[in-house]
Amino acid sequence: MANEGTGIIGKGIVIRGNLTGGGDLTIEGRVEGHISLKNHLLIEGTGKVDADIRAERLTIHGEANGNIDAGALVSISASAVVTGDIKAPKVIIEDGAHFNGSVEMDVALPDDI
Repeated sequence: MANEGTGIIGKGIVIRGNLTGGGDLTIEGRVEGHISLKNHLLIEGTGKVDADIRAERLTIHGEANGNIDAGALVSISASAVVTGDIKAPKVIIEDGAHFNGSVEMDVALPDDI
């Protein structure tokens, strides 16, 4: 797959609305609305997101409020504050992270169980 670019929402920038795209996105500022990405979303320590999120991979170091649906992985670092329900095949929550919500991991069980 060709690289579809990387976007950055810098510190001090506030975006309200729907964000969609095929590339990676780094959020250092604030986003309110809905985010739908085909690749990786990174919420830095200064980033705050009040939105439902759909992405292939999501890494959170800052704050996220809203439901999360990831195709591959959600990683929540020790510095993160996350409120909302997560649906992903793989979820990593580091010790020290603040998480309030539920996690649903659709993992197929072997037939012999």
